[in-house]
Parts: sequence; C-alpha cells; structure tokens
Amino acid sequence: MNTEEIVIGDVEKFSIVDYPEHMAAVVFMQGCPWRCPFCYNTSLQKIGAEPESDWTFSKLMNLLERRKGVLDAVVFSGGEPLVQGEALESAIDVVKALGYKVGLHTGGYRPEILERIVEKIDWVGLDIKAPFEVEKYKMATGGYTLVENVKKSLEILAASGKHFECRTTCDPRILTIEDIYKIAESLKEAGVQEYYLQKYRPIPTDKTTTDEQCLALVENQALVMYLQKTFPKFEVRK
Repeated sequence: MNTEEIVIGDVEKFSIVDYPEHMAAVVFMQGCPWRCPFCYNTSLQKIGAEPESDWTFSKLMNLLERRKGVLDAVVFSGGEPLVQGEALESAIDVVKALGYKVGLHTGGYRPEILERIVEKIDWVGLDIKAPFEVEKYKMATGGYTLVENVKKSLEILAASGKHFECRTTCDPRILTIEDIYKIAESLKEAGVQEYYLQKYRPIPTDKTTTDEQCLALVENQALVMYLQKTFPKFEVRK
C-alpha cells in the first residue's frame, strides 16, 4: 500500500510517557470502531474521515528524518491503529528502516493484523476496557461484542516474547472493584507481567462524576495490594 494513503489525525512531536523509558513521536491514526464513554480523542473516531490536521506521511517522514538521534521511537496510537491495518504495516516498515523503535497503542481490535505485524513491533500498550464479558465490553466500548478478538490479541502478545503492558481506565460509571479483580485474574492466567490502572478523568460532558468516585477504584487498598502481589510490575497512573 502507498504510505500516502495513511490517514493521520495528529502527531505529538515529543513524548516521554507513551513508550516506556524512550523519547518518542506519537502518531495518532484516524479511525476507531469503538465509542468508549471515557474517550478524549473523539475527533479521531470516524473511520475514513478527513483528518482535522494537515499531517501527511511525507510530513511525518520529514520530521523523523530531522529528529534522528533525538527521538528513540515512534508510537502508533489512535483512534485504533489496527483499523488501518495494511497502511499501518507499510508505515512501520518505513519507520523501522529509519532506525526507530516502534510502539503500538491498541485495544486489540483486529488480531489478524496484530499477528502479522507483531514481529516488527518493539513494544505494545494493550488497553483492556473491561472484564472479558460481552455485556461489560459493550458498556465500555459503546457496543463492541467481539470480546474474543481482544482475548486473541492478548494471546498473540503473550506468545510473542515482545515487551508489552496491559492497562485499564477505571471509569466508575462502567467498572466496579469486582470487575478489576476479574480483569486481573484473566491477565494473570495469560501470563501478563505488567498491568496498570489509569484514573478516569471526567470528559467535558460528564458533569456528575466526582474526583472521589474516580479515586475510589484506583485507591482501594485491598485491590492495590492484590495487584502488587499479582503482577511483577504494577502501578496506578493518576
């Protein structure tokens, strides 16, 4: 596929938080099949939409050429990068040829694409939206029911030997303490080594959820102690 067909919603030119221990540029790929109630990147959701930015792949390459020796990695985020599967693979090939490490942020939407590109990727952040139950995933994603796709993506990463983490945004409108325990058990069984809880920050339209409610999930002492014992690497991101 011609890399100029890649649709880029935006680019963050410099980040120290999107790829562990590396300085990275973050490429926000346009398009996402999900409508998570806690999403802050709603402008990236529409698939096939014209991006609001003027970023093209050529412009991205110019940036990366100039930043050699300054940046370590390029992270493909979204939206959901696996929506543009074939274009994503082409972009990864070009970026790797420049000498950059490649990271991926994904919800595990298309395991068949992930399986094809996983050997080219150096690190993955896998978002686990809810326990692997259809009704819970529907709530957390605005209607997605193919939970087996997410589980398959997790299996692919666990078998790949690649560095990856799992993380869950703790939206108290959707998840309970028991839900987090269920997620943790599933991840433990899959052999996950790194798991992170992310505090929910109310989106602009959420006028009712309090900070106390947001903290209740991530500061539950019994839960935090359990997760610390369960995963070699665990922390709460606030």
